[in-house]
Amino acid sequence: MSRSRRLPIGAEIVADGAHFRVWAPNHKKTDVVMENGPAMGEYPLEAERDGYFSGTVRKARAGDRYRFRLGGESHFPDPASRFQPEGPFGPSQLVDSSLIKWSDSSWKGVSLHGQVLYEMHVGTFTREGSWAAAARELLNLADLGVTVIEVMPVAEFPGQFGWGYDGVFLFAPTRLYGTPDDFRSFVNAAHGVGIGVILDVVYNHLGPDGNVLGEYATHYFSDRHHTDWGKALNFDGEDARQVREFFLTNAGYWIEEFHLDGLRLDATQTIQDDSQEHILKAIGQLVREAARGRSTIVIHENEEQDSNIIRPIQRGGLGLDGAWNDDFHHSAKVAMTGRNEAYYSDYRGLPQEFVSCAKYGYLFQGQRYLWQEKRRGTPGFDLDPWQFVIFLENHDQISNSGKGRRCHQQTSPGRFRALTAILLLSPSTPFLFQGQEFAASSPFFYFADHKPDLAKLVKNGRAEFLTQFRRLDRPGLADELPDPAGRTTFERCKLNFEERNANAQVYKLHKDLIALRKSDAAFRVQQRRGVDGAVLGERAFVLRYFAGERSDRLLVVNLGCDLHLDRAPEPLLGLPRGYGWEILWSSEHPSYGGEGTPPVEAADGWRVMGESAVVLAPVPRVAPKESDSAKLIAEHKRLERTRLGE
Repeated sequence: MSRSRRLPIGAEIVADGAHFRVWAPNHKKTDVVMENGPAMGEYPLEAERDGYFSGTVRKARAGDRYRFRLGGESHFPDPASRFQPEGPFGPSQLVDSSLIKWSDSSWKGVSLHGQVLYEMHVGTFTREGSWAAAARELLNLADLGVTVIEVMPVAEFPGQFGWGYDGVFLFAPTRLYGTPDDFRSFVNAAHGVGIGVILDVVYNHLGPDGNVLGEYATHYFSDRHHTDWGKALNFDGEDARQVREFFLTNAGYWIEEFHLDGLRLDATQTIQDDSQEHILKAIGQLVREAARGRSTIVIHENEEQDSNIIRPIQRGGLGLDGAWNDDFHHSAKVAMTGRNEAYYSDYRGLPQEFVSCAKYGYLFQGQRYLWQEKRRGTPGFDLDPWQFVIFLENHDQISNSGKGRRCHQQTSPGRFRALTAILLLSPSTPFLFQGQEFAASSPFFYFADHKPDLAKLVKNGRAEFLTQFRRLDRPGLADELPDPAGRTTFERCKLNFEERNANAQVYKLHKDLIALRKSDAAFRVQQRRGVDGAVLGERAFVLRYFAGERSDRLLVVNLGCDLHLDRAPEPLLGLPRGYGWEILWSSEHPSYGGEGTPPVEAADGWRVMGESAVVLAPVPRVAPKESDSAKLIAEHKRLERTRLGE
């Protein structure tokens, strides 16, 4: 049992009961009301400096429920509640985080280099939609080669289902998937099979329903900045110190009390902070401190593609580890579908885009971005390739297809296999969305169980957002789309793991590519300037992975028609004398559903099959043995040249 307080806010079990501490500067008086248990009753809290109130309730125990009475009037849950068993409108519950028996003392954590990420929505990952059910699939994920799970947000939110980005109690894992200890047990089990776990957190806004922060302190929100969701959080204005403490404490809490291996920060372009130390930098440092020697990962999403966020602190950056690279996704999506409308309009899905992504990460590093009619991105040539997280699909992009369709449903099988090879053999960090590895047939829609008035606004707002795509810009779209508030919409998104066997060829494709990535030094190294590339044709390109002349690898990709190069004036295709290229791996292998692959380097030049990807390795070419007669003829010619004095 905990003997003293560890975190500066919330309720914690201590030696003689429970200690409560809350920031409520809007009020002169704050009481804690115990609603059950041996300590049931009302207890005044002592006022501290800067608007804090605190006090100990003796005999309070784990499992007891409570609320705060503000100003002697209204009751509200604890803004730093560790658990809301009845949802955001019910009482908070005392939790003793020391009760779980951890078995991961030898776990050293994870760094971003060398990882294969896997995005999971706990509510739809399994039919049961629980931590316990998800834990039963961990061995299968480890067998696939996944090394880090990125869990979509779990902070408590209203309703019976949702994506999690409308969280309102940031310290309370939602009751929908189990208890806080169920979450801890999931992390413990993941570490037991060699998988790290990071959590997607939302520090740019809170959900529109059930948020109580404003009841305690109006200073949680800022009039200086605005976001797509309204007022920004106050990280740099009056009383920002206490707001920063709330969010920094939250970041450390997940690492310390849940043994998480890091965080993924949502939409950081809307986390606005003019302080001397940006809150993102402070979060990264706090996560590392809370890990107490374990390695951690902090990655982020930033629509503006600000490279400085992942630049090391010693080089003037904010020091986060990695960033989602939407540029790769957008190019891949255009290549697989042929459509470049809306925010895909600045991409063509052409070979040079894939080559540049492999070499430099972001495609837009300060150029004009036509879709937004402004410059986008900043230079990142000094960054390492593994700092860029790339994907063919994620929760947003599947949902934004309108019908929730996955990549394999939007392109040909051959092109899907080739794009999967680009993803999983890239020097960047690959990222899979749940079910992608076995071509899941389940869609992934936007779903959120809001109350009726809000649900109607969300439904219409979602339809309005999708009208940026010309094919979806029509009257009545809101009624065509699956209702975000419909239970059926949510249920249809759940995975069916029987498809892992039904689509065994796709599963084998992913498993083999991940194994190749890990086993072959050329793919494993992920070093800066370790890859170069060249365009071979209208839809074809080559990437050369440098690992020493006789250990280099070529990834030859053709997303178009069959290509014959009867001449190849491209040095990246060259080899040391006495060597030739042979196929090490092919996306068209019959075990993946392909039809086989003839030699790429042929007697009449290079022949690259359409809609395919192959990995080539250099092998020695042994000259055919000469016959005795051939040797005699050669010797006769030598002697004749000698006689003639040549």
